[in-house]
Amino acid sequence: MKVLFVGGTGQISSAIVRKLAKETDFELWLLNRGNRAAPEGVGQILADIRDEAQTAEALRDLRFDAVCEFIGFTAEDVERDYRLFRGKTKQYIYISSASAYHKPAASYRITEGTTLANPYWQYSRNKIACEEFLMQKYREAGFPVTIVRPSHTYDEKHIPLGVHGKNGFYQVIQRMQAGKPVIIQGDGSSLWHLTFSEDFAVGFAGLIGNRHAIGEAFHITGDEVLTWNQIYQTIADALGVELKPYHVASEFLAAAGRGYGYDFEGGLIGDKSVSVVFDNRKIQRLVPEMTTHVPFHRGVRRALAYVLAHPEEYREDPEFDAWCDRVIDALEKAKAAI
Repeated sequence: MKVLFVGGTGQISSAIVRKLAKETDFELWLLNRGNRAAPEGVGQILADIRDEAQTAEALRDLRFDAVCEFIGFTAEDVERDYRLFRGKTKQYIYISSASAYHKPAASYRITEGTTLANPYWQYSRNKIACEEFLMQKYREAGFPVTIVRPSHTYDEKHIPLGVHGKNGFYQVIQRMQAGKPVIIQGDGSSLWHLTFSEDFAVGFAGLIGNRHAIGEAFHITGDEVLTWNQIYQTIADALGVELKPYHVASEFLAAAGRGYGYDFEGGLIGDKSVSVVFDNRKIQRLVPEMTTHVPFHRGVRRALAYVLAHPEEYREDPEFDAWCDRVIDALEKAKAAI
C-alpha cells in the first residue's frame, strides 16, 4: 500500500512511520518542509502544506491508498486537504483529539458515541469543526474519511504531566530531583489514560486500508487507567526520589495561570482534570492486538533514561518554577490566615 503522511516526524506519527517502515507491504511517503530527514527507505515530498498551489503541483501525478493528516488543526486546514486529496486517495485518516469529547461528559466511560463538545478549549472546538466538515464530505461526496482521536500519547523522549510551563515537562522533573513540591491538579484522584506511542501505532496501522474504518471515528488509547497521583508517583519512583505532591484546584490554577500565559482552563478543565475511561472495544474489533503493551511504569523509565542522558535537548523554565513557588506560598499563607 502506498501511504502518505502529512507531517510524519512528530511524536505520534514518527512511531507509526517506524512501525510501517519495517513491513514489506507499505510504500511510505512524507509530505513536509524537509526540516527533518525522512527515515531510511521512506520517500519525502518537499512542500509546505499551507501553500496549496505548491503542494498541488508536488502531488500532481501521485495517487495513494491512504493519506494520514497529523497537522490539520482548523476547518480551513481540512477544507484545503479536501481540495488537494479528493480523487487522489482511497482513504483519508484525520488525527482529531479525544479532548473533543464533552467536558464533563454525562458518564466518565467514553465511547465514540459520546457527544463532542468542549466549551473550555478552542483547540478542541477546532478539532470538532474539522470532524464535522470531513463527515459532511463523506456523506455528501463519498470522501473516504477515517477519524482517529488520540488521548494523552507520549513517547521515549517526553514525560506526560498534568501541570507544566511553556517549556514542557523538564522543569517539573528538576523540581522532583531538587526535593521541591510539585503541583498536581485537583486532589490527584481523577482517572486518566496514558498511551505509549508504539502502542498507538499498533491501532493506527490496523486502520490503514481497512474498509470497515471508512466513515467511522475511533479513539485509540491503551487500556491502562491511572490516577494522576499514581502517574506522578510512578515518575518519582523511576527517578528514585520522594514525591512531594501539592494539590491545587484546577479552577485556581486556571485563574492564577492566565496572567502568565498558561492555558490551564483548556488543558485542565477542558481535558486533564476530568476523569475518563475510554471504552476501546470499537478499535479492538478491527485491530484485536490493540492494547497496552508498554505500561506506564516501563514507558516512563524509557523516557526518563533518554531525558537524563540528553539534557541539552530540553529547556529549563525558571519562570514556571518561580510561578509554582508563588502559588504554593500564596495557598500556604491563605491556610495560615484562616
